[in-house]
Amino acid sequence: MRIAALDDEPCQLELIRHTMEDIGHECHGFTEGKVLLRDLRQQSYDLLILDWSLPDVQGPHVVRWIRRDLNSRIPILFVTNQREEQDMVEGLAAGADDFMVKPIRVRELQARVRALLRRSYPAVHGTDLNFGDYQFSAATHTLRIKGQAVELSHREYDLAFLLFQNIGRLLSREHLREAVWGEANEPPSRTLDTHISRLRLKLALVPANGFLLSAVYGLGYRLECTNGDLLDPFGSAPAPSPPGTPT
Repeated sequence: MRIAALDDEPCQLELIRHTMEDIGHECHGFTEGKVLLRDLRQQSYDLLILDWSLPDVQGPHVVRWIRRDLNSRIPILFVTNQREEQDMVEGLAAGADDFMVKPIRVRELQARVRALLRRSYPAVHGTDLNFGDYQFSAATHTLRIKGQAVELSHREYDLAFLLFQNIGRLLSREHLREAVWGEANEPPSRTLDTHISRLRLKLALVPANGFLLSAVYGLGYRLECTNGDLLDPFGSAPAPSPPGTPT
């Protein structure tokens, strides 16, 4: 998973980075809130770890901007010196998913990150998940649309599932290549574009079918839900549901 960490103390940032790498995650560090905010417009991450107090911006402001302006549901963990109950309430009310008080305890941080990732990206091995009319079967690595099987290669299936798991999120080209092909086997950029084009046709990802797969020039791709009936009451894209769950 790709994680972004924001802390104005380099030693703390380095500790977080090493702690995440020790459990197999790629961690990008930032010491300024404004730099992170710029980066979030161009890159995609699976989880954010934020400090509360920074010289240029307060943590709750960063969270509110992510939730409101980016309309992103990325999981966010506050790691901070703030110990008052009211501060925790404010952080969670702003949109954070969890709160951890410094000093950083490595095992606790790892446990909280694992828990957040489990909740946000449920395991799919041996599980069937539905996104509207699109039904994914991890056990057989197949996708059905309205009950009809779609012929997909292994990588096309993985790419399609990654896009559907991140409906509404901009996924950078780098993220897509690393997640589907692996860091050591990243394909040429045109290979990703070819796979995207095939998926758009094979899955009929057009507004009439409830989903639109669009390119964001120079950045990556975003799968958007265009069917208002599939959105939750807050306007968010649908989360995956087990087979038989009404959509």
